Amino acid sequence: MSMHKIQLLDNLKSQNSIIGIVGLGYVGLPLLLRFAEVGYKVLGFDIDEKKTQALNRGDSYIAHISAKDIQGAQKKFVATTDFRRAKEADALIICVPTPLNKYREPDLSFVTNTMDSLAPFLRPGQVVSLESTTYPGTTEEELKPRIEKQGFKLGEDIFLVFSPEREDPGNPNFKTQTIPKVCGGSTENCLQVGVALYQPVIDKVVPVSSTQTAEMVKLLENIHRAVNIGLVNEMKIVADRMKIDIHEVIRAASTKPFGFTPYYPGPGLGGHCIPIDPFYLTWKARQYGLNTRFIELAGEVNMAMPHWVITKLGDALNFKKKSIKGSKILVLGIAYKKNVDDMRESPAVELMELLREREAIVHYSDPYVPHFPKIRKTHFDLSSVVLSAQTISSYDCVLIATNHDKFDYKLIEDNAELIVDTRGVYLKASAKIVKA
Repeated sequence: MSMHKIQLLDNLKSQNSIIGIVGLGYVGLPLLLRFAEVGYKVLGFDIDEKKTQALNRGDSYIAHISAKDIQGAQKKFVATTDFRRAKEADALIICVPTPLNKYREPDLSFVTNTMDSLAPFLRPGQVVSLESTTYPGTTEEELKPRIEKQGFKLGEDIFLVFSPEREDPGNPNFKTQTIPKVCGGSTENCLQVGVALYQPVIDKVVPVSSTQTAEMVKLLENIHRAVNIGLVNEMKIVADRMKIDIHEVIRAASTKPFGFTPYYPGPGLGGHCIPIDPFYLTWKARQYGLNTRFIELAGEVNMAMPHWVITKLGDALNFKKKSIKGSKILVLGIAYKKNVDDMRESPAVELMELLREREAIVHYSDPYVPHFPKIRKTHFDLSSVVLSAQTISSYDCVLIATNHDKFDYKLIEDNAELIVDTRGVYLKASAKIVKA
């Protein structure tokens, strides 16, 4: 057993080590707070100085994480943009985005740029853990060579693992501590160190045989969800044509105590995982001469949903002798899921774009997003509309894209001229409510 491994294991067990978290977003920030809560000293790294300054002031920039949470951990962490301080850390946990490029191919630039920034400051006795969702082989093909180029030997000097994040922002039933954590190592020594890193802060660590296995685990979890949502979205289209409420069908089917798991249709897929991860596997599978037809078909169905919703909205307006062009439309909820402020890949944004293309007058209301943020693909110079009987009644159509609990749905129903409901909010049929 290497002396570096012995020392690192001792430091991790005794909480004498310093934990570095790289990327302080929806994954990295909860992890930073959890390590601090247990008693570790934590260095938080991010290229966004606004984030590091906010954290050092004791402020939060994520809706479901309070300033009180940040302030309670302040004695244990420092946030910085100075990657030279990476040498101070015993563990470097990478939690950066892995989006798609314009050709819907994996964009690993955040991962590789982060590793390139850290590499000059690596030292013997450190563990590097990648948590960003990616295709099988990334850890071995991209991170391992960059570490070895610095003259280190994996499993002896530096320990490399992949441990995929499983955060579910805004879900009150689970937190970082209680969500089991999968971990795979480049070598057996790496795996042992990785398990030792996470065991003090996670209730259950699940070791697997390799980093590639751990990478595939994450993809399976998210592709499983994407495919089943694709299925129920297609069922929604069929049910709609038959004038059947798919949400009623799902509620009834959910009473079966075995062999059925409910998935719910919507206006499209959003978030940092479900719309993106299938394409990571599809791209990698092509290198092996394989076509992932089932996965790609589900992707086609899900990607078509925003267009289908706009068609339903257009038909509903047409029935009232109106067109989309010139109509005032209020989009309710622009975060990708209920009760959070996370805008990543939100289908509501595509709905707004499609309406704008058709020359509708588009506004939005979202209690978690007071101003439309600057995002990579599009921008609206808009602020959230405050809902009242008067404002609701001033719109030709209210489009429910994300069903936040903070919305007063009775107020909306009483005052809206037309409602297009993509989330099954309203259980009873009504002349003014169109299910989409």
